[in-house]
Order: sequence, then structure tokens, then C-alpha cells
Amino acid sequence: MAAFLSCRSTAAAALALLCAAPHAFAQQARHPAHDYPTAARADYVIGCLAANGFKRELLQKCACGIDTIADLMSYDDYEKAATILSMQQGGAGPRAGLFRDTPIAREELQKLRAAEAEVN
Repeated sequence: MAAFLSCRSTAAAALALLCAAPHAFAQQARHPAHDYPTAARADYVIGCLAANGFKRELLQKCACGIDTIADLMSYDDYEKAATILSMQQGGAGPRAGLFRDTPIAREELQKLRAAEAEVN
């Protein structure tokens, strides 16, 4: 009898896992692989509005812009490029030079600029 109950509970556990699998895949489908944090998206939109004028009609364009960028590049790559841009604008000095004149910096910025070109 104990062996029967053990098999029965094992079968029930297996059935529960099978039933849960489609739900897990559905959850994964709703969260894209290149999902950016909300704060990063908001920061981009605020920066876009600040650069182009705080007009209501630009809000949609700026919000769609970060969505397009998120579709085209991973958040890690976006973060690298944003850091490089920030360091380049931060001023001169030996540390800033590392972010200006290196092949890696140029490559990361090229990825961001290609994604931004798709926005416009």
C-alpha cells in the first residue's frame, strides 16, 4: 500500500510539473530577453524630452525610441554605451581618455548609434 501511495504522489507531482510548464513558458514570453529597467527607460525619456523640448507630442516619440533601442540591443550593451557617453561628456583627464579613444568605446557607441538611427 505504501508503494502505491508513493507512486501515486510521484505521478501527481509529475502531473503538476507538466501542468505548470505552459504557465512558465507564458510568463517567459511576456518578459522579453532585452527588458530594460523602468528607471533606465524613464531616464532615457526624460533626457530625450530635455534635449528636444518638453512637448506633449514628443513624449510618445521618446517613449517609443527607448522601446526600439531595447528591441535592438541588450541592456548590458546599452548601459556600456551610456556610461561611455557620460564619461566622454564628463570632461578631460586621463580617465576620460580611456572612454574616448579606444576601439571598445567606439564599438559600443556604434551599437547605440545604429539603434538610435532606427528610432529616427
